[in-house]
Amino acid sequence: MDRLDAMAVFLAVVDAGSLSAAARQLGMPLATVSRKVAALEAHLNTRLLHRTTRQLALTETGSAYVAACRRILGEIGEAERTASGEYAMPKGELTVTAPMMFGRLHIVPVVAEFLARYPEIEINLVLTDRVMHLMDEHVDLAVRIGELPDSSLMATNVGKVRRVVCASPGYLARHGAPATPADLAAHDCISFEVMESRRAWVFGTARPAQAVPVHSRLAVNTVDAAIAAASLGVGLVRVMSYQVMDALRDDTLRIVLEPFEASPLPVSLLHKGQAPLPLKLRAFLDFAAPRLRGRQFSID
Repeated sequence: MDRLDAMAVFLAVVDAGSLSAAARQLGMPLATVSRKVAALEAHLNTRLLHRTTRQLALTETGSAYVAACRRILGEIGEAERTASGEYAMPKGELTVTAPMMFGRLHIVPVVAEFLARYPEIEINLVLTDRVMHLMDEHVDLAVRIGELPDSSLMATNVGKVRRVVCASPGYLARHGAPATPADLAAHDCISFEVMESRRAWVFGTARPAQAVPVHSRLAVNTVDAAIAAASLGVGLVRVMSYQVMDALRDDTLRIVLEPFEASPLPVSLLHKGQAPLPLKLRAFLDFAAPRLRGRQFSID
């Protein structure tokens, strides 16, 4: 039995949640995946997984063994990258994740320029509003918007964005502009459910911040739809400043309640901080950070 191969298959099963899903991801027959996991359990003389007809669950031993497998395979990968010269010249593949709209507007242009500069580097860019786990999901670098929790991860700040309340000139002409957050009770609002509650928006820099009830006449699940509806005069919308820059420049949307905005949110490049830092990652950080700092995320 190739134990390293069996470990990799076992981790794929754990990450995929089932033998069949792992088999599809690995491009292996289901019987092969099952046999490799069974052989690993036989070698260890213990059960790693509880199998039912519907799901798999790690045993107590299996949970501890997963961590060991990740560490062992990670160290082997590190050794191979060193031996292959990845730390001597920028080459290899980078996995980068960013929020969907921010990535499309600001990360894709930087990545395009970077790839032209470094022909030996390939980038897997994952744009998603889900927070990806750098360790478990094998992400080299994440763009995060918001305050970061204390952790062992390393962060490089590249700017700030604001949360802004906007409405179309037509809506403001018909209904007037709210003078204070309390005035929102008399206005129609558009909620973007991934970011905001349908019932209240938060304002101010004090702790606790001021939660203001809103009347959400329209709730959508994408920010593009929320901005489009606001531009059509449906109501007020609260989004990130970078998301409405074009609409603000075109005067299809105007900011209101600016004096009551919460503190700006930091934009950070987050990585695991391993030492030595792979040259491909160092190259991307050194290239991307100043360019992102030079980009405009909001209209002041």
